Amino acid sequence: MERRDRVDALGASGLIAFAIILAFNQVVIKLTNAGIQPVFSAGLRSIGALVVLLIWMRLRGIAIHTPRIAIGAGVISGLLFTAEFTGLFWALDHTSVSRASIIFYSMPVHLCIMAHFWLPDERITPMRAAGLGLAMAGVIWVLFDRSAGVSQGQASLIGDLAALAAALGWAGIAMMARRSALSALRPEMQLFWQLAVSSVCLMALAPLFGPLIRDFTPVFLLGLGYQVVLVASMGFLFWFFLLTIYPASGVASFSFLSPVFSVIFGWMVLGEPLSLDVMGALCLVALGIVLINRRPRMPS
Repeated sequence: MERRDRVDALGASGLIAFAIILAFNQVVIKLTNAGIQPVFSAGLRSIGALVVLLIWMRLRGIAIHTPRIAIGAGVISGLLFTAEFTGLFWALDHTSVSRASIIFYSMPVHLCIMAHFWLPDERITPMRAAGLGLAMAGVIWVLFDRSAGVSQGQASLIGDLAALAAALGWAGIAMMARRSALSALRPEMQLFWQLAVSSVCLMALAPLFGPLIRDFTPVFLLGLGYQVVLVASMGFLFWFFLLTIYPASGVASFSFLSPVFSVIFGWMVLGEPLSLDVMGALCLVALGIVLINRRPRMPS
């Protein structure tokens, strides 16, 4: 498809749906960690997602091929993917879902800063800066809304740092998809490298983080299946596809919705109260996204 200079209505619909899937994924990871050690769970997820991706590529007749010039970038992308999900899964084992989500989904701020220096067509304009500020203000509003139960639960420095490392890893992956030789590859091959490299690395790292199985019951397989199919394979494949069409900062800006949806899922699944403050924060996030993706006014 032809590249576009802003996220249109169709892209926005897909990105909102993906934000909802990612938001619920935070709850799923937290619950699954009770039975399966976090890094081991992340490794199993990468392996399962790789199998799903290979089946998808086989059915669509997509060859597994990477030009030699892109192999190094593929490995780096896979290592960033490993860092991202080691950090995220470890964070959700040490801090609350809402706190980890807030920090993890600060990724668009890091990406916009990277894009400003490395992507000439994605400079931080005053309007985009205002949009980012509003969106982040909405996220912070949710973080400090005690009536929504956001401040309840675990909170630790190691969890916060792990979530921040995960956010930086995610931003790095997005930059690799746009700036490196990976940009010439199909989204399927970009995801292939991330899943293939992370499968090996995560499984190698897992024993360093304690016993692999904690209190396993078959219900944890449902959570793992959700992560494998809807998030790590088809979900991220869809996200990389959108990166080939829309500006990286515009695509990333929609991740600000996920921590807000995480609070909503906390209300729906865990019975946490949903306050008017949360709805106000959601409005700030939506307005921020509009400003980030608004087409600049052309001089008359």
